Amino acid sequence: MAVRESNTRASSALRGGPLLEALRAPGPLRAVELRPPPARLAGDDSRDAWIDLDRGVRRLLQRERFVLFTDDAVGDREEESLRVLSDGLGGETDLSRVVPFLTCKHSLEYCRLFGRRAGAEGLGGVTVTGGDREVGVPRCLPRSRDLRAELRPRAPGLPLGAWVNPFRDPAEQVELLMDPEHQADYFLTQVVSHHDLEPVDRFLEEARRRDLSLPGLFGVFFYRSANPQTLQRLSDFMPVPSKALSAEFEAGAGAEEICARTLRALHERGIQKVYVSNLKIVEASRRLDAVEGLLD
Repeated sequence: MAVRESNTRASSALRGGPLLEALRAPGPLRAVELRPPPARLAGDDSRDAWIDLDRGVRRLLQRERFVLFTDDAVGDREEESLRVLSDGLGGETDLSRVVPFLTCKHSLEYCRLFGRRAGAEGLGGVTVTGGDREVGVPRCLPRSRDLRAELRPRAPGLPLGAWVNPFRDPAEQVELLMDPEHQADYFLTQVVSHHDLEPVDRFLEEARRRDLSLPGLFGVFFYRSANPQTLQRLSDFMPVPSKALSAEFEAGAGAEEICARTLRALHERGIQKVYVSNLKIVEASRRLDAVEGLLD
């Protein structure tokens, strides 16, 4: 085991780039998670969606934000993130701050090709997840670690990330990240909220106890409203503090302030590296700036 750990750390040291550098450096890092256009769009709707994405991503990259791209989020078919990047942004854009997700919910050959293409395009990393077993096509491999093992030799310099969920057993989640066979250079977490931080505290306590050194980004959801139907649908995929959110909106808090409250609560726990989900592409840069303005 000691030899295996040493070899894993040595190979990991060969990988770098802006994402790993930013994760390891002191100070805040606030990335944005975006969804590619839905694959079902056609005609003017498709054209407008691609124009919005092109403008929104360029604006974020100009601000030196890291941009994460989902992979068929919540079971809905999306345009492939690599196609979005190559067709929309062209070859003149530095993509080292772009980090897509890749689930096991594709053919194995597709996933292998995705890894090679991501490395060739100069992306900042790929976050590899298993994918929801309950919806869509079956996984091509049982676990995300199996897929990372497939991608390593095809893109040896590409940072590969893992996914953890603080709402599950913290000992189990940290053990996965500590295991050299997990083959992760960084991790992302399920989204969390200031209304329910006990799972985060338990995860952090276990990470400190085990001396976890792997850098990570904690997910924060940007709730635009307390629409009951929307919150109910979201609750199928993640923990949603519906009553507490509704009370905040009813008391006059805006979406930016509610998001800022979660960032403040995480910062109090020493967490400064986060990614924010559910920002509309055309508004993402402006609204994240507004959130950060509330933190000053």
